[in-house]
Amino acid sequence: MIFPRYVKMVEVGPRDGLQNESQMLPASVKIDFINRLSDTGLSVIEATSFVSPQKIPQLADQREVFAGIQQKPGVQYPVLVPNRRGLDNALAVGVNDIAVFTSPSQQFNQHNIQCSVEESLERIAQVMVVAEQHKLRVRGYISCVLGCPYEGDMAPEKVAVLAEHLLKLGCYEISLGDTIGVGTPLRVVALLRQVTAKIPLEKVAVHFHDTYGQALVNIYAALENGVAVIDSAVAGLGGCPYATGASGNVASEDVLYLLNGLGIETRVDFKKLLAVGRFISQVLGKKPQSKVNQACVLN
Repeated sequence: MIFPRYVKMVEVGPRDGLQNESQMLPASVKIDFINRLSDTGLSVIEATSFVSPQKIPQLADQREVFAGIQQKPGVQYPVLVPNRRGLDNALAVGVNDIAVFTSPSQQFNQHNIQCSVEESLERIAQVMVVAEQHKLRVRGYISCVLGCPYEGDMAPEKVAVLAEHLLKLGCYEISLGDTIGVGTPLRVVALLRQVTAKIPLEKVAVHFHDTYGQALVNIYAALENGVAVIDSAVAGLGGCPYATGASGNVASEDVLYLLNGLGIETRVDFKKLLAVGRFISQVLGKKPQSKVNQACVLN
């Protein structure tokens, strides 16, 4: 086992979490949510997405939200951009960090962004040119790395080639997303072996959804293999609007509990993170999906 000494937790609740919640929250609540997360010690908080309001109406207030948050020194607030238009809108409000995304699945790309894999890479290449001009940091997401709702199991080799392509385009980090939560530890290890044969291990992040209750054991398998960047959403918020049946992200509270138990440093305050999970769950009128948060409420 080669557990990392430190793990960077990437909080995706304000974007990947809220985008799949049916309730439309006002911008003021989203701003408060992000500001509370900023006080937990998290170093990366994905703030919003500059996609078309028609596509994701829950994030139609992206400009107001990003302009309204209190950006804390040392914390990154990346936003998702689907294309050049999204990037231009993000630049207009002073964004410094962005994320781009694609999938090895042709059908998922068609449903999600109405283009082929090859066309998605062309769009990303256009975004990267402008991002470099503005000295933006760019993270790459790959969706459906272990399975697709339209094409079934995904070949690890296809994911690895795509990861290498994104790295060559200029992404500083590649997040491997199990969008429909079908992964199991052995499949995760097989995927990581293929991907790290193409790109350095330190460039790899993992992003697990908990549809089949496998997210934490998959994270454990990734940690055993040296992965030191984990995406999660407080209170287990989220899912994917274009992947029917996909449940929420793995809960940040549960991930932090696991990391604390393994003696892995994160610099994130556990009690503060629990409090934020309860806050957003109360706002949404639902129980936190985090097992740890539910247990702490009962106790």
